[in-house]
Amino acid sequence: MCVSLDQAEFSGTTLYAGRLRHASYGLVHVLGYQNTAVNLADGPNAMLLPLPTARMSRDNFLSVGRSPDVLERMVAAVRPRFRGPSGDIAWMSAEAEVEVFEHDIYTVLLATDPNAVPAALARVPEHRRPRLDPALFAFYAERYPGHAIAVCCFDNAEATRAKPLLMWYPPTDPDRLTLPALDCHTGGVPDLNSLVSVDHWVIVGTDEASEGWGKPVHYAPDMRHALRAFLPDTVMGVHVNGSLPNGDFVIEHGDLLAGDLDRMHRVPPSGDSSRWS
Repeated sequence: MCVSLDQAEFSGTTLYAGRLRHASYGLVHVLGYQNTAVNLADGPNAMLLPLPTARMSRDNFLSVGRSPDVLERMVAAVRPRFRGPSGDIAWMSAEAEVEVFEHDIYTVLLATDPNAVPAALARVPEHRRPRLDPALFAFYAERYPGHAIAVCCFDNAEATRAKPLLMWYPPTDPDRLTLPALDCHTGGVPDLNSLVSVDHWVIVGTDEASEGWGKPVHYAPDMRHALRAFLPDTVMGVHVNGSLPNGDFVIEHGDLLAGDLDRMHRVPPSGDSSRWS
């Protein structure tokens, strides 16, 4: 459940979106993403994640360190249980170059302008440098105005359970949580009129939840404090499967506080910047 630069299969996807006030950075959103990737291309591949923020740098990517099961623990918190029969950041500006850096199994290209990505591809190590269609990045520039984009390049030819991607950012709209879920695994431009097959967990959290809201997450006791500061005490979530219109998941913070996950909806990228402000 994502967009790739070439033929690929993705399974076991978990998406997390959270809203919190961080002691150093103020009100931020946190995105978590994890799946099992099978690269079906002849060479390297990549997956693309649009991020609803204009301020993003490599410093916003969180290392999970010795807590690679952080998203699995969130899923465990919300999975139904059946009874038996018995600091200061140097933000990228709109004019900044594409940042290229290593994160877990990925070489990440991070840009505020998707159209700048193709020219930066030469900075990716050759064994992780995928082919790309410039039309795909023109699509993101048109359909996701005001968004940063993360291109996560990988070279694994077999299924690899990567550590989760976790990143935080000051959101364009603080009261709307967006989980990137646009789907296309061919390397081409996604078909916004198609139905796509989904089978994944969608998890959400907020530090403004009232007592008794959601399910408590039992994090590893040795989790680093710097990582824990970006994570919620409790979460809500749903397992989504079947066929859905192509697009992203969106939920308003008020609906999240009310515990009304039925108000979470699927939206196609409209290209209308007002939808994100």
